[in-house]
Amino acid sequence: MWSSFWRSRDRFSLDQLSYLTDQLTKIQVVTDDNKDFVIEALRSIAELMTYGDQHDSSYFEFFMEKQVMSEFVRILKISKIVSVPLQLLQTVSILVQNLRNEHAIYYLFSNEHINYLITYSFDFQNEELLSYYISFLRAISGKLNRNTVSLLVKMNGDKVVSFPLYVEAIRFAFNEENMVRTAVRAVTLNVYHVGDDSVNRYISSPPHTDYFSNLISFFRKQSMDLNKLVSHTLINPGPDSTSTITVAIDEIEDNLYYFSDIVSAGIPDVGRLITDSILMVLIFPLLLPSRKMSIDNDMQSSFVTSIYLLCRILRIIKIKDLANTIAAALFYPSEAFTKSSGGKLNSHISGNGFPSECQVSNNVNLSKSDIRYSMFNVPHFSSSSGFHPDGVRMQNGCSSPNLSLRDVLLAYVVKGDDIQVLGSLTVLATLLQTKELDESMLDELGILPQRKQHKKLLLQALVGESSGEEELFSSRSSLTKDSTGSDIAVYHKKIKDQYGISFQSSDVGISPHTNRFQVIDALVSLFCRSNISAETLWDGGWLLRQLLPYSESEFNSHHHEVLKVSYKTCASALVEEAKGIWTDLLISVLCEEWRKCKRAMESSSPPKGPNSMLLQPHPHKFSLQDNTPKGSSFSAGERMQELVKVFVVLHQLQLFTLGRALPEQPPIHPPGDLPANCRAKTSGLDVSGPKAGTDISLVNAVPCRIAFKSGKEHHLCFQATSLGISGWLVLAEELPSQKSRGIVRVVAPLAGCNPRVDDTHSSWLHLRIRSSSLPFQDPAKSNDYERMKTKNLVDGRWTLAFRDEESCKSALGMIVEEINFVSDEVHRRLKPLLNLETAIDLSNSHLCVPEDSSNRILPKSL
Repeated sequence: MWSSFWRSRDRFSLDQLSYLTDQLTKIQVVTDDNKDFVIEALRSIAELMTYGDQHDSSYFEFFMEKQVMSEFVRILKISKIVSVPLQLLQTVSILVQNLRNEHAIYYLFSNEHINYLITYSFDFQNEELLSYYISFLRAISGKLNRNTVSLLVKMNGDKVVSFPLYVEAIRFAFNEENMVRTAVRAVTLNVYHVGDDSVNRYISSPPHTDYFSNLISFFRKQSMDLNKLVSHTLINPGPDSTSTITVAIDEIEDNLYYFSDIVSAGIPDVGRLITDSILMVLIFPLLLPSRKMSIDNDMQSSFVTSIYLLCRILRIIKIKDLANTIAAALFYPSEAFTKSSGGKLNSHISGNGFPSECQVSNNVNLSKSDIRYSMFNVPHFSSSSGFHPDGVRMQNGCSSPNLSLRDVLLAYVVKGDDIQVLGSLTVLATLLQTKELDESMLDELGILPQRKQHKKLLLQALVGESSGEEELFSSRSSLTKDSTGSDIAVYHKKIKDQYGISFQSSDVGISPHTNRFQVIDALVSLFCRSNISAETLWDGGWLLRQLLPYSESEFNSHHHEVLKVSYKTCASALVEEAKGIWTDLLISVLCEEWRKCKRAMESSSPPKGPNSMLLQPHPHKFSLQDNTPKGSSFSAGERMQELVKVFVVLHQLQLFTLGRALPEQPPIHPPGDLPANCRAKTSGLDVSGPKAGTDISLVNAVPCRIAFKSGKEHHLCFQATSLGISGWLVLAEELPSQKSRGIVRVVAPLAGCNPRVDDTHSSWLHLRIRSSSLPFQDPAKSNDYERMKTKNLVDGRWTLAFRDEESCKSALGMIVEEINFVSDEVHRRLKPLLNLETAIDLSNSHLCVPEDSSNRILPKSL
């Protein structure tokens, strides 16, 4: 019989379908002898039915007449060989996926055959079988609509009492295989988006509601695992640390997007279940910072992981009630959440390398009054302006029961370390960008952008509310206190009544004007700090720009003065860099960072997202007081770039706060002309500079000897030369036929060469040879540079031996003179930028003429 299966027959014919069906009916038990035929028959039937669906309706009529689905079920019952159920599940999946005829789908889903296959006791110890089964469920869910879903549920009146597809799918929701979990999510989302009221009531009633709380509990475990991974990476970083954390982040965000998709299905009860579970299982006990540690915590949540998760929840899960409840909870101290659970929900720790809320640093011990009235010490500030005349007043730790989480975030901005500042800024930026958050709540937090305030006040004026026009043109414009207070009071009442967290926040009732002033105070204070990385300051600059323009009482002359002092300090440091190791690249770096900063400040999103806190747990710390290590030009280059980035953001903030538009390029002078006695001219160099193998004049050169390899000495001529803001050290080989000319053999940068006469040999000159470019600025080289840094990179060295001491002094003098030429030209070009008043006047002009280093030339007079 089996040999006849392989006889020649039209592969895509009704006759072939009839033959296969007939042969299947003759099978009484599936054995090793006939399993190959059964598997091939099942596969071929799926292929034929797909063909028939597209070309001939008689195929499916035959399928129904012969009750082939019943035959499939019978084959499953008599088979004890795992490969047969595998093929049968695949066959039915193909049928469901590929049949386009609506009548055919109705037939497949009727007669309980599909439900029988769904509830059949397959051996899921076989991972391949489980994979086929989950694909089978996913295929069925893809055909669900308001009509087909009724064929897969059992009803008692208008109530669903059984839904095997959904119940069996969620059994595997937390399977260790990511592919299985993903397929289950697809099945459930297809169910949720059907929009059938009876089905919605079924999935949102006990015991099926446990699925949603289990989802959040599973996500909580993933959050714990992420925290452990980040903590471990901080202590023991490895080459694969970033990729490992990235994989964990992807998994976390996949879950959050799944929650968001569930909510978007629009099932009210499910949305409330998700909101309550996230708040009670995750937000209140784990993510809102706490100042004490409970010994029976499941998760010792680090500051950075908590901030990341909180921000991603706000950005991804679009639930208005959730966003506003979280924002309202920021006005509570951490003790409120600890007390509400007897201390068991508190899980913010300090023992894993991440500081807890109280441990911002040894000097972050601010009381509520410190945050409210003073963020930094500026002399002669009147108390009426909101600044305390004696600066920050330290109290006995940050254990005050009145210190709210919002106050703590501002305290971090003022006195925290780099990661704490970045985390706090990220929270504030996320809240500001959360569209689900009521504007009145943003106003209460002190981060409602002025443009939104004006929009609402203008609307009030247009509809005839008397206070609207007055507030719109008032110097203390804000949303009305009553409306703001009532909104936040509603959520505080809900937190108490629904979640059992009770605390009378002393922040409630404070005017939004005062709260905005606190935020501005903290941000201005941030830009007075010298130990915060430039990238973090860029985030602060972005946030400050979102909150501008402010009325004079909120961003006043004192703030302008403080920012100006910080700017001048940074400008002075930049002047010193004009004499530094990378002076020849200073202007090109400045122009590039200006463009980047401008894009970042004017972007709709902050420069760095929450993920950056996990991928770079400890950003590079910057200080204007740090001394550049003399042994490495690479660290000096990083410091120079960091300084430029700080200077650029401070300069652009000056323009923003004055309401000026940012020019595309910084206001700097264009290149000057070459003087007649320039060494570059007398050497015959053009604007491209010296190149190895080119012919140059040796009129200014000094003969010397150098050995690049041990025992192999070269007799060459040395010359230092410069063109504008670029300079070079040149070693050329004298031409035998023309003593006054030579061929360039080696070229190195002039800047950073640090010339030094040997202590014991007065005719020897030591030179440091740095890279001709900044490797971390080139994306193609940045990864290699990060790897090389671990090998303690050092610069090259030349030791030039001259004929005598006078020749050595002549070479040294030539180097110093050319370095001064370059430094003076850099300073000349930067002059309009360094003079703040001039720079502001020129902010609308385009003086910057960026060019390649080969095109830079000297001024007319030196």
